[in-house]
Amino acid sequence: MPSGRARVLVSWSSGKDSAWALHVLRQRPEFEIVGLITTLNETSDRVAMHGVRRCLVEAQASAAGLPLWIVPLPFPCSNVAYEERMRAAIGQACKQGVTHIAFGDLYLEDVRAYRTRLMAGTGVEPLFPLWCSPRETPRLARNMLRAGLRAVLTCVDPRQLSESFAGRLYDRRLLEQLPATVDPCGERGEFHTFCYKGPMFDGELPVQVGRTVCRQGFCFVDVTLLKAPLRAGSRGDRAPEHRSDPERQSATSRRTSRAN
Repeated sequence: MPSGRARVLVSWSSGKDSAWALHVLRQRPEFEIVGLITTLNETSDRVAMHGVRRCLVEAQASAAGLPLWIVPLPFPCSNVAYEERMRAAIGQACKQGVTHIAFGDLYLEDVRAYRTRLMAGTGVEPLFPLWCSPRETPRLARNMLRAGLRAVLTCVDPRQLSESFAGRLYDRRLLEQLPATVDPCGERGEFHTFCYKGPMFDGELPVQVGRTVCRQGFCFVDVTLLKAPLRAGSRGDRAPEHRSDPERQSATSRRTSRAN
């Protein structure tokens, strides 16, 4: 490792923003990406808020050529429990030479302040490589798509966006159809995504989605890995239907852990 090069973990939600943060940081020679760190609901074994299965996150890490650091969270999970487990994980990371954790946050000042407070005194500093103003997110979304990033909406907040968007592909058509009140990157929690293709991966992850299931005020779609390439399904912009959609517990709702 070159002298003075920062060792970075990327906070990994499985979504487009954390994936894009990885891509952006890899373009900066002063950083060495040493892994992805993600929180998983211990009960459902899925990513909090996104509701994505562990096997999918593991497939992303493999496609990115990076180790996956998993932080298990109880369900339900209080802020106290969350902070205790995150601080323990950050402490272990520091012992292994990690100097920074990068987040895919865009412009929510309260979230940034929370992360900064959580990491204060740990010896590991936060990074926000995508930080921008709300006015810049339409351009950011277009840049992601132009670079080949592809994702599917795995969770929708029906209070902000119609549940019909759950399971949709994150593409130009979706951006055109989003209500004016919805951020194109879903930064205010309007939706969450699973990224299955992009310049941060060595190939496309073949996925499909199943039925929409509404739990605890959110609409989730189950995403599974396939053996065949992803193709547009017969239902508009949705990925092909997955016939077996097992019952599952919804992810823990925590605004400060989101990263689309």
